[in-house]
Amino acid sequence: MEHRLVYLLNVGQRRLHRWSQARTVAGGVTAAQAGLLFFLGKNDGALTNEAAAALDLKAPGMSGLVDRAERAGLIERRADEFDRRATRLWLTADGRAALKRSKSGLTELNARITEGFTASEIDVVARWLTSLQEKFPANDDDSA
Repeated sequence: MEHRLVYLLNVGQRRLHRWSQARTVAGGVTAAQAGLLFFLGKNDGALTNEAAAALDLKAPGMSGLVDRAERAGLIERRADEFDRRATRLWLTADGRAALKRSKSGLTELNARITEGFTASEIDVVARWLTSLQEKFPANDDDSA
């Protein structure tokens, strides 16, 4: 059987994104904002460039994400106490509440995504998706 993996991956990602965005309109946070909240939940006060690296975002994308999250009241920016040029990101009370809601939503989403598959099958899928990050690094200079 020939699998159209790139096609299936792209369609699956688009549908998952649309499903997620529909729930955002209903009062949640965007998937990107949730990613930032999850990171800051474990790394509150992280430098902006640390968060960008963890989220696999370049500076312009991270800047926009931080701007939107700050306007939404989820985070606040503060200058680093040792290097005023550097910015640290902190969760607000609203950000902590949104993180809690996002965690419960993620539990539901993970259950839905993995439904009908064994734990060993999900392990293979997770290993394959992780391998894509290794095979196609964010700073891949090989344009061949």
